[in-house]
Amino acid sequence: MIEVTRKMKSDSYKMASLSIETRNNILKNVREALIKNQQDIFEANKTDMENAEKNNIADSVKKRLKFDEHKLSDVTNGIQQLISLPDPINKIVFQRELDENLILKRISCPIGVIGIIFEARPDALVQISSLCIKSGNCAVLKGGKETANTNKALFNIIYKTAVESGAPEGCMFQAEGHSEIDELLACSKSVDLIIPRGSNQFVQYIMNNTKIPVMGHADGICHTYIDGSADADKACKIIIDAKTQYTAACNSTETLLIDRNFGTDNLRKVAEALSDSNVKLRGNKEVSDILGCEQMGDDEYNTEYLDMIISVKLVNGVDEAVAHINNYGSHHTDCIITENMDNAEKFLNLVDSAGVYLNCSTRFADGFRYGFGAEVGISTSKIHARGPVGLEGLTTYKYKLYGNGHIVDDYSTGRKNFNFKDL
Repeated sequence: MIEVTRKMKSDSYKMASLSIETRNNILKNVREALIKNQQDIFEANKTDMENAEKNNIADSVKKRLKFDEHKLSDVTNGIQQLISLPDPINKIVFQRELDENLILKRISCPIGVIGIIFEARPDALVQISSLCIKSGNCAVLKGGKETANTNKALFNIIYKTAVESGAPEGCMFQAEGHSEIDELLACSKSVDLIIPRGSNQFVQYIMNNTKIPVMGHADGICHTYIDGSADADKACKIIIDAKTQYTAACNSTETLLIDRNFGTDNLRKVAEALSDSNVKLRGNKEVSDILGCEQMGDDEYNTEYLDMIISVKLVNGVDEAVAHINNYGSHHTDCIITENMDNAEKFLNLVDSAGVYLNCSTRFADGFRYGFGAEVGISTSKIHARGPVGLEGLTTYKYKLYGNGHIVDDYSTGRKNFNFKDL
């Protein structure tokens, strides 16, 4: 792995120098190749799905690993959207004249070599590869063993097409062995960033066993808070989508908070709508006494179900809801349903999460739905990138200073003075 990433590091400068026309053409050809070879991909995925059945893989995992016509359509539409987006690199972020003929520019540029370790989601491999191509980055890809056959089929198509279309040979590498994860984590001199997508335990392991910067999120404990002024029909519509549209996703709502002023009748209406959608409710003693649902302890409100189960709690207004979310949540995505704009603004300002929503489903937390084309993951950190990480999150910047015989001594002695004029 050290030799592989050294080669990739060398080729990363070639990748960064590819024109936007070349990068977009690579993506166009990759999109066409995926569609052309779709039956090979589906056959590989069929094998993975059969193995998942034999090995009693959890239903939430099986949902993620399935790659069918719908998933193919999603990823190819994402590639098309990526092609239409402006070039994320070589952008002048700002220009400043420090003095006459002494011009400072900050220019966006690729990060370099990125190692992405992701769970059993073959569509993630396509999204990540496409984003790295568009942003001029080289990528080491390590998917879950449950999707080994699908990932291999996808990677071979994408890599072969990319190289044939002008990308350097070190543009991508697929790590297939589990031992290669630890080998990758040791490549601090040749890998610039690690993006893990998986369980809390897994992400913590990555963070604790590498000197390479790590960007990502561990849990998706998302909340929907129904304020006292909320419209009950609107609340039912939103929470059903947030919980059931795709339960295995990290942006599905796991905890429902309801203001006591919303009323017992409205509480029962929301609970009935969830039950009719086959969602199991769990709540503390107060909620359990009202709804007759399973009782849970307060220490269980940090649970990520990724299933048709939701935690429910009653609170006294927006302040208590915010305190609960900031204490029990994972700073991923949280929503308020309300008709009171003062409460809405308080919630949006005080909840410390990467995404804070008003009157809409938490399932919107997604790079494609944000118009990013795709995402490599969702970051809950506050440094560099936050929320769905698309093209911009895969770039950094460098400073370029253009002078004409300028020396610092002239300024330190007072012979010259800076004028600091933004251009």
